[in-house]
Amino acid sequence: MDTELDALLERPRTFSAFANYARHLGTSADLAAVVALAQRTLSDSDIRAVTIFDDATGDYTELEPHGNADSVRSRLAPPEELQRRLGPGRPRLGVVSREVSLLPRHWEWLGAQPGGASAALRRLIDQARKRSRAQDAARTARDAVARVMSALAGDRAGYEEALRALYRGEFFRLSELTAAWPEELRGYVLRLVATAAALHALGQQEAASAGPIPTPAGSVGQAGAGQDGGDGGPQGAVSA
Repeated sequence: MDTELDALLERPRTFSAFANYARHLGTSADLAAVVALAQRTLSDSDIRAVTIFDDATGDYTELEPHGNADSVRSRLAPPEELQRRLGPGRPRLGVVSREVSLLPRHWEWLGAQPGGASAALRRLIDQARKRSRAQDAARTARDAVARVMSALAGDRAGYEEALRALYRGEFFRLSELTAAWPEELRGYVLRLVATAAALHALGQQEAASAGPIPTPAGSVGQAGAGQDGGDGGPQGAVSA
């Protein structure tokens, strides 16, 4: 399963452009090329707008006749380009400091771990991520399809039922419900759905084979239910 999952997750990140929410202009891993194509297309008199999508996330931006290509690049830039813009220093390592709320016993346990609280939290998160890689990827892929469908087909017949079918994992049903959509639009959506379906199947295998997540000693059973019911416990900033 890991080999198949890695193959899906390591595909080159691509971007797609649509004209008038129906006509597929092209798909490329080169964002600059897609933006240039969009700018050229907008010179056509029958083109009202061009929408550019990040195929991996479903994020999109619309380029109007006098739109700025730089704004598209900043919104849909690949992570490595965004990382390069962070400049020198600790952020280049990906370390970000944020505040979390924990009970005193949680801080006590974290503080006693090798490397301190931040290192312990990173290890716990990495362990959880390894146990749910396929499920997390499947959720991301479904959400990407949903964003694309909302942007391109939110007012088309069958949209709402197709969206429900997507989140129920009824991918063949989704294909049936979108049969009347414009061919190029539907073809793009179904291409994204194929990836989501493959990840969904791997996620189901992962969930079936995974055991219970280990709980750190002392993290449960030491306080009444009311004590764990909110976020009112002590807070602290950690670099996770």
